[in-house]
Amino acid sequence: MFENLVEILKKNPRKIVYTEGTDARILESAARLKAGGFLTPVLVGNVDEVKAAAAKGGFDIEGLEIIDPETYEGFGEMVDTMVALRKGKMSAEDCAAALKKSNYFGTMLVKMGKADALLGGATYSTADTVRPALQLVKTKPGAHLVSSVFIMVRGDEMLAMGDCAINIDYTDTVDKDGNVTFSAADKLAETGVACARTAQVFGIEPKVAFLSYSTKGSGKGPNVDLARESCAKAKALAPDLDIDGEMQFDAAVSPTVGQLKFPGSKVAGYANTFIFPEIQSGNIGYKIAQRLGGFDAYGPILQGLNAPINDLSRGCNAEEVYQMSIITAALA
Repeated sequence: MFENLVEILKKNPRKIVYTEGTDARILESAARLKAGGFLTPVLVGNVDEVKAAAAKGGFDIEGLEIIDPETYEGFGEMVDTMVALRKGKMSAEDCAAALKKSNYFGTMLVKMGKADALLGGATYSTADTVRPALQLVKTKPGAHLVSSVFIMVRGDEMLAMGDCAINIDYTDTVDKDGNVTFSAADKLAETGVACARTAQVFGIEPKVAFLSYSTKGSGKGPNVDLARESCAKAKALAPDLDIDGEMQFDAAVSPTVGQLKFPGSKVAGYANTFIFPEIQSGNIGYKIAQRLGGFDAYGPILQGLNAPINDLSRGCNAEEVYQMSIITAALA
């Protein structure tokens, strides 16, 4: 998988911002990328502190760009841009204070075209990665929400699972008069199609299963209705994809069970892209695959933003930082 992504980056050079420039895991990955020559890291932090941390860890970052928000020459332009983007929701003073923080500063570097992608969150929460992205980079045209997907790898086998990290559940968006402006089913459908499109980037030919505790009407309940309605909407959004549901997991992965419970489906029994109805089942599901199934989990890969911005686990190691850097930049 990574060989193909590296080839993409060799043909299309990219810059990736690391918002935590003094972290040893970040520095190890940056040094490794520098040696590889196919992706250029940009480190955010105090120059002396970043260099001292690199020296302490024995990481060669000589020649890499280090940008300190406190001394950045374009800081005033950044503040003005952020004030305009926030449209009266934040004053110039508020924006300046936010941009002193590495997560906002790094995101603005991407917004202003100084870098192509961002990776952060080794020392702060997912919310602190997503919030600046939504406020500054914003969702891409046609996207109504940000979602996530994990690419699961075991040998030559690859699966996609989403959303397992961002959307707690799916509820209707309503206006001040109570009219539904974007339904829960629309949201889950958009997430499903986004997961399938990301899967394609990794060479997966997606067969998309909208999962439930019911297969083709065998069970009843609001969650079943959501999965069924979302599946129908996803088919309309992406008629080129093989999508089916609602179905139970055994029907999704076992050809015998799938064709017994859902005869004639192109997906049942052969699914490789799994769409969960809410975060609880999604998060549990991918971790079962990881811990008991022996799959390596790459993600969460954020979807729906105008630029690739991804979140690290605070428990990540340097190898995971390196891998997520390649994944993130290859999506630019």
